[in-house]
Amino acid sequence: MREVTITRNTNETQIELNLNLDGTGRYQVDTGCGFLNHMLELFARHGRFDLVLTCHGDVEVDYHHTAEDIGIALGQAFNAVLKEKRGIRRYGSFYLPMDEALILCAVDLSGRCTLNWDVHCKTEKVGDFDVECVQEFWLGFVRNAQATLHFVQFAGENTHHILEACFKGAARALAAAVEIDPDHPDEIPSTKGLLV
Repeated sequence: MREVTITRNTNETQIELNLNLDGTGRYQVDTGCGFLNHMLELFARHGRFDLVLTCHGDVEVDYHHTAEDIGIALGQAFNAVLKEKRGIRRYGSFYLPMDEALILCAVDLSGRCTLNWDVHCKTEKVGDFDVECVQEFWLGFVRNAQATLHFVQFAGENTHHILEACFKGAARALAAAVEIDPDHPDEIPSTKGLLV
């Protein structure tokens, strides 16, 4: 069982997160933001990760700190549970169609932090959630997961569909990347012998 608990407390957010990479997609999520709850529930379900998450943030300001800090905590969880990344496939990618939206998500658990956010939404908000907070979420994630993550939008008009495709696609890509390679279960997937 590859499972870890992360606690992150700042003046802006208090987060408790438990992640099991070898789960069944069960989730219990309370971020204080309905849209972000929905995205993280989709992420857990489609990645087959078990995720328990609570966040008490300064949502009276906006959802920026909540989204960013949850991304940080989730990235820390992936990095902590994977340790030296021995035996994993390392790479994963997935094209996710969501109605009229089509998003490519590709990940390399390389030890290097890069986010390519080639996603274009026509609205600034979904409900009361600022769309720009999604990019901040994934920036926090890649910096702390030590991962390279690409999002490329090929189609999409509806902002909710576009962002939903991003979270579902990232989940599927990450699920493939963290899968143990049965042919090389004890090897670090790099000619360097190290992924940092």
